[in-house]
Amino acid sequence: METIASVLTDTGWSPYAAGIGIGLLSWLSFLISGKPIATSTTFARAGGLIEEVIAGDKARQRPYYKKIKLQVNWQWMLVVGIVLGAFLSAIISGDFQVGVWVPSIWASAFGDSALLRVLVAAAGGIILGFGARFAGGCTSGHGISGTLQLAVSSWVSAIFFFVGGIITAHIIFHVIA
Repeated sequence: METIASVLTDTGWSPYAAGIGIGLLSWLSFLISGKPIATSTTFARAGGLIEEVIAGDKARQRPYYKKIKLQVNWQWMLVVGIVLGAFLSAIISGDFQVGVWVPSIWASAFGDSALLRVLVAAAGGIILGFGARFAGGCTSGHGISGTLQLAVSSWVSAIFFFVGGIITAHIIFHVIA
């Protein structure tokens, strides 16, 4: 029988338990802040705040930055919490490894070049960022919060997230590799 403490040391969680946790977090987010869980706008805000440091107050005059308000807010704390939580989870479960930049499935298909892995990951992140802005939200905004609210646009987005992921994985690991 698993206890709460033993669950925290597992390297993988049941998708049902994780789904319940995300559902509760979504519910609490609406209850406490009146806003859905979302993260992609945080990265846009970070870009605007960096631009503000470099170019001064001109960044705040951009229409998009006026709309999203350049500030550190609860979404920032969510993103920081995700990163810290993942790190702590890896430490507690004993799964944390220093210097492992290339997952074994990637290495078996494309070799163990850390530079190639980082470049591909960076390119993927940039493409995802543009996609999130184009779609008006990210996988957490549409896939979790929007589907929870039964928004048709979010259901369409979520379906295409999965379709795109399946096609991309097939191309990367079956066609290219």
